[in-house]
Amino acid sequence: MSNPTPAPGPGDSQAAGGLVNPPDNRFTRWLTHVLSDLGKNGIFIALIAVVALFAILTDGILLRPQNISNLIVQNGYILVLAIGMVMVIIAGHIDLSVGSVAAFIGAVSGVFAVKMGMPWWLAVILSLLIGALVGAWQGFWIAFVGIPAFIVTLAGMLIFRGLALVVLGNSNIGSFPTEYRALGNGFLTGVFGESDPDLFTLLIGAVAIVALVVQQWRTRSGRQKYGQDVEPLAWFIAKLALIAVVIGWFAWALASYKGVPVTLIILAILVMVYGIVMNRTVFGRHIYAIGGNRHAAELSGIKTRRVDFWLFVNMGFLAALAGLIFTARLNLAGPKAGDGFELEAISAAFIGGAAVQGGVGTIGGAIIGGLIIGVLNNGMSIMGIGIEWQQAVKGLVLLLAVAFDVYNKRRSGN
Repeated sequence: MSNPTPAPGPGDSQAAGGLVNPPDNRFTRWLTHVLSDLGKNGIFIALIAVVALFAILTDGILLRPQNISNLIVQNGYILVLAIGMVMVIIAGHIDLSVGSVAAFIGAVSGVFAVKMGMPWWLAVILSLLIGALVGAWQGFWIAFVGIPAFIVTLAGMLIFRGLALVVLGNSNIGSFPTEYRALGNGFLTGVFGESDPDLFTLLIGAVAIVALVVQQWRTRSGRQKYGQDVEPLAWFIAKLALIAVVIGWFAWALASYKGVPVTLIILAILVMVYGIVMNRTVFGRHIYAIGGNRHAAELSGIKTRRVDFWLFVNMGFLAALAGLIFTARLNLAGPKAGDGFELEAISAAFIGGAAVQGGVGTIGGAIIGGLIIGVLNNGMSIMGIGIEWQQAVKGLVLLLAVAFDVYNKRRSGN
């Protein structure tokens, strides 16, 4: 009687059916993780590439401390709008009125703070409330009447541009109180005394680095605890080190000029709050669900109309905040304020990875998309490129970003 064939051991290359099991190659798994991670963070890599390109083309002027600070101050209002816009786009809508709403609120705040002599803080609060009411007005027509957001906000773009001109009387309003102007031009510096570079700014940078490391380490440990796949430790440390260097260099640049811009503080608070809203709340999950499949979201019990309504209330509030920041930066409320803001905000959202069909997008991606637009504007201005070519380049970048999204959808079969 013949002996039975022994079962293949773990080291045998011969498997059932005559197929050969590939060896467990650690390098292959490591490379797969790295490539996958690079793909997920492609927009961040694109930002670094754009910064590096213009740093070379401008002979390093782009990376000077003063210019880095100016990048934040000059583009703060667009980044605020991008946060709200990406949420609207994720839900499958669009908002064409944000530039006009920003101009209208800037004009209203001018009446409150300058003509009526209100305390600056009361003028700001009332202006933000009016912005939320504007969003509620548009949200009502979209959510409860059922008119598409494109039509409602297109009408809003005309209505609130006209109201801005009415409030201004076709003239400019200025100058604003010092505390009001700090929203767009103020800096938090000298908390620990005068020093160069500013110690307080460097401390904030150090705290940001520590918070990032702790948060990322906790996330990785949590994934390991539940048996989920994580990236190799070497790649995890290398990635954290790179981000820490970028944050440290950014903090040093700000500390070497005037310190932390108030606009940056506002942005940091908004990114943290809205990041939590989109990733860790029921409301945020409902926004993604509605954008992914509205009919399925309704069948699952999500009150889609209520979500749409509050989305546009939020967009009105953020458009008002952007209008206040822009007005404070110029120290002027004028008829031309807000021109093109909606296009910049929409471009930031799509360049940052938001999907045309909705259901996909992140707050961080929108911020990075807005920074890419800001670097393009700033870099081309330093190089002396005319506004006509700047517009053409930004249009081409937007087209390529959307084309890349469409290509990925087709490749994945969605």
